[in-house]
Amino acid sequence: MRALQYLNKYFSKYKWRILIGLLITILSKLLSLKIPQIIRDSLNVVEDYHNNVVTDIAVVKDQLLINVLIIIGIALLGGVLTFIMRQTIIVTSRLIEFDLKNEIYQQYQKLSLNFYKKNRTGDLMNRISEDVSKVRMYVGPAVMYSMNMIVLFAVGFSQMVQVDLKLTLYTLIPFPVLSISIFILSKIIHKRSTVVQEYLSKLTTFNQEFFSGINVVKSYGIEASIIKDFDVISDASKDKNIHLHKANALFFPLMLLLIGISNLLVIYIGGNQYINGEIQIGVVVEFMLYVNILTWPVAVVGWVTSMVQQAEASQARINEFLKQVPEIQNNNSASTEIKGKVTFKNVTFKYDDTNITALKNINFTVNSGDTLAILGKTGSGKSTIIELISRLYDTTEGLILLDNKPIKEANLNDVRSQIGFVPQDPFLFSDTIGNNIKFGKEDATDAEIIAAAKNAVVHNNIIEFTNGYNTILGERGVTLSGGQKQRVSIARAIIKNPKILIFDDCLSAVDTETEEKILSNLENISKNKTTFIISHRVSSAKNADKIIILDAGEITQQGTHNQLITQEGYYKELYEQQLLEKEF
Repeated sequence: MRALQYLNKYFSKYKWRILIGLLITILSKLLSLKIPQIIRDSLNVVEDYHNNVVTDIAVVKDQLLINVLIIIGIALLGGVLTFIMRQTIIVTSRLIEFDLKNEIYQQYQKLSLNFYKKNRTGDLMNRISEDVSKVRMYVGPAVMYSMNMIVLFAVGFSQMVQVDLKLTLYTLIPFPVLSISIFILSKIIHKRSTVVQEYLSKLTTFNQEFFSGINVVKSYGIEASIIKDFDVISDASKDKNIHLHKANALFFPLMLLLIGISNLLVIYIGGNQYINGEIQIGVVVEFMLYVNILTWPVAVVGWVTSMVQQAEASQARINEFLKQVPEIQNNNSASTEIKGKVTFKNVTFKYDDTNITALKNINFTVNSGDTLAILGKTGSGKSTIIELISRLYDTTEGLILLDNKPIKEANLNDVRSQIGFVPQDPFLFSDTIGNNIKFGKEDATDAEIIAAAKNAVVHNNIIEFTNGYNTILGERGVTLSGGQKQRVSIARAIIKNPKILIFDDCLSAVDTETEEKILSNLENISKNKTTFIISHRVSSAKNADKIIILDAGEITQQGTHNQLITQEGYYKELYEQQLLEKEF
């Protein structure tokens, strides 16, 4: 249970709730164990009457009536205590589940982009849902039923010993077998539970990717192939689950067998003692009731053990991510004022997942309020520069300065809060168009939203929808066209009013006329803002204060538009090619 020790801090947080729940559990079980004693006394009174030890039938009836009323009272009070017990312990397990999910989610937000490249979405989702649910069963039902079991065994057996030691010892004979069986089965269940959770992650991941890529699947007509692949994973998951439940299935029959043996021993040994006059008939019935009261606690040992083992396997998977240290650390908790000057000094960067060196000895400076355009072929390292500015990654070699200070020394939250980023492949949430734009500024007014949309030249498209800005978008913004998604994403960055604006080839899906309108608007908006424009179009870059050309991670050309069109190289070739295309 080493992995489950991580939850001790939550037990400490809710200790009073848990202690009250456990105290009520003890009281309810102590009450329930009084019933066999009362029934024993009732039967003994009847036996004494038949043996003429008690001769007054009225005394017997009064005693039986009192005992019946006591049993009813105990049952009612026990029911109330059990309800309160569940309200404390089970509710506490839900609170711990809530806290643990929040902790995992916060950790997910802290982890670096590199982490998400190495792990699949389905697996991340499974650990915060299915694995946490398994852990909740440990902190709630497992704890509650374990306490039930301990109290019933401790009090029940002590009562049995006081009544008759010999009969108690015979009743205990099956329990060593039970202990050994639990030990062996627990190890098997732990191993199989881990495998089951891993396959559930694979299944979740497969489905998530299928639903996300449904357009590709249907376009290529590969539904049959996808279904076949799903069947393979699903069948494997089914087999692993069956394998696990075969082990689980051994518990209850084994428990019931051992309880049955205990009952037979009580009847046989107790019956002989009664015949020999050593005990009264009430004692035999009392022991039968004790054994049957202990049937559920004994049977639940298997269930609790299974829950604990599955929770251990799930918590181990959760801990694997919780213990990961984010690669990008906020090294400054104090507030940092961001003005926007960015300097790259001998920056080299290598992706450790692919071992590709994306940038090699990059040097440039962008003053606050200036615009830098970055052009180059696919894979030349353009987007990597943007990711380094946003501190989605840290440099492998060299230094990035923000306002003449190392960017690592600036408050990470302040840096990112002052960056308006429009990615090449914009992501929109399944929400209204208005709320997607407000994502850049949570308290934005309707007027600000409309103004941002107009500057992104998407307002006219939005008002044509039946519900306008209240139109609900499909997953990933599937309701909109590629160009509309890009423009909504631009509006989201504009409304933020940051010190640094980054446009990563975000006009690739719009026509030339719309592009010119957007660029004209952005020229006004980006005044006094440091702006980075990544593009494959000269039209997007020509008005920049400085242009750099990347090739295979190195700067091959840099200068203004007028300087570069007079130099032989990539920029001039691109300019002439696009000028020719525009004429046609």
